[in-house]
Amino acid sequence: MHAVFEQEKTELLPEKVLAEARALFPHTRTGKIYLNHAGTSPLSTRVVDAITLHLQQRSEGAIDTYLSLDVPKIAECRERVRVLIHAESTERIALLTNTSDPLNVVASGLTWKSGDRVLLHEDEFPANVWPYLNLKRLGVEIDVIPKGKGHPTPQLIADSISEKTKLVALSAVQFLTGYRADLAAIGSLCREKGIVFVVDGIQAVGAVRLDVQSMKIDALAAGCQKWQMGPHGSGWLYLTEELQSKIQPAHVGWLAVEEPWNFFDYGQSLASSARRFEGGTKNIPSLWGMEAALSTLLEFGLEEIEGHILTLTQLLLDGLRSIDGVRVITPGGMNKRAGIVTIELGQGMNAESVFRQLERRDMAIALRDGKLRYAPHFYNSATDIELAISATQEAIQQLY
Repeated sequence: MHAVFEQEKTELLPEKVLAEARALFPHTRTGKIYLNHAGTSPLSTRVVDAITLHLQQRSEGAIDTYLSLDVPKIAECRERVRVLIHAESTERIALLTNTSDPLNVVASGLTWKSGDRVLLHEDEFPANVWPYLNLKRLGVEIDVIPKGKGHPTPQLIADSISEKTKLVALSAVQFLTGYRADLAAIGSLCREKGIVFVVDGIQAVGAVRLDVQSMKIDALAAGCQKWQMGPHGSGWLYLTEELQSKIQPAHVGWLAVEEPWNFFDYGQSLASSARRFEGGTKNIPSLWGMEAALSTLLEFGLEEIEGHILTLTQLLLDGLRSIDGVRVITPGGMNKRAGIVTIELGQGMNAESVFRQLERRDMAIALRDGKLRYAPHFYNSATDIELAISATQEAIQQLY
């Protein structure tokens, strides 16, 4: 049975557990404070060890590790993703290389006719825009909700849907504002209207819990290099069996068929699972790292990680709001944010100058669209947050 999430737990990890988490990330011992997990996460020692073990086997061990070691590891990756998002089965998971590729699987694989419409929000990250803009050559119309109308709430989505809307594409968490969408309400709306609901999950999965079944998500795509803390080149696509039946793969590789080792049977069917979208040989070293990363998140507990991150972001919100000249643009409501807190500075203040000052203090955040974005993860401490707030205040005071 899939989970239905109740009110989020909002408390920090116990001190002993937090110490165990921090020990997995060597940079915490150097004085560096890393708060850019919405950009890219550091690799834990477990991830590095897993990749190193694989490379050593390929170099000086078994060498041909594909069937004996790599295929089982691939199966483990699918299972980790299934648990992470509460998918029905590992057969609903395709292992790909980022977020853009799985979104393109959906966008390019559906049958479109001139006049069909796709609904987006202006605050979307480009990975969740370009696959649909590419459909304009087929006569598909792209409706973009202006950011001036506000966050993509269920009501705003409902008001923006037309009779021709075939697909709604939305980020679970907006990369800039940090707004966390009500996926369950929007998913129910789309399901009732027969509209395909596709979610870019890269800024949510690993930070907050998602249940693709209860949220009625038709497709969920996410690269693993951010909140899932995996290597670049790892990612995945979840899609329902019903949606899969409507998608014709634009590209097919030898591993996409039912029996790939039956080399000369060119009459066989594509795999009945989402594996049909995977094509050829995968980025195996990255998958070894991905499995180690996801196993670590599951070990520490998704509910516990979410509670820790939400508590840290609350500390950030409270502290940054108290600084003169700062305006927080991330929503304050606990159910309307995840791991991102973004601020903009007042007139006459230059965010890039503050960003460079923080860099010189060995504090990593992100500069996006002239705004400062903070994104702590489960191994960050309340002390990290206090130091980030004080460093930001000091930088602003020194500059302005």
